[in-house]
Amino acid sequence: MQAERSSKLEVRTPEDVVKKRQEVRNWTAAAGFGLVDQTKFVTAASEIARNTIDHGGGGAVRIELVEEPRRRGIRLIFEDQGRGIADILQCKMATQQQEGSAWDCLGQSD
Repeated sequence: MQAERSSKLEVRTPEDVVKKRQEVRNWTAAAGFGLVDQTKFVTAASEIARNTIDHGGGGAVRIELVEEPRRRGIRLIFEDQGRGIADILQCKMATQQQEGSAWDCLGQSD
C-alpha cells in the first residue's frame, strides 16, 4: 500500500509517548476508525513507543495514512537505536516451542 500522507516524530521521553498516543488517536479518527479500533491502535503505539525508549535508547515513529481502492488504514513504523535481536528465527522457534520466552531470546535474564 502506498502512503498518501506521513509524519515522522521523535520518541525520546515519557512525554513523547503521551504526545504520540494523541497523534495516533488523531490519525485513526481522521481515517474513520471506530472507537474500539482507535483504542487498539493507541494502546499498541503506546507500548511500542515505551519499548523504543526503554530497550532501544529512543528513536522515532513514522505514521502513514495508506489507501487503496475500498480500503484505508494507518501504518506505524517504529525505529530505535537498540542492538536488535541476533537470531530472530531462533527466538521465534524457541518461543513457539515454549522452550523459552522472547525475553530469553533477547539475552535478558530474570
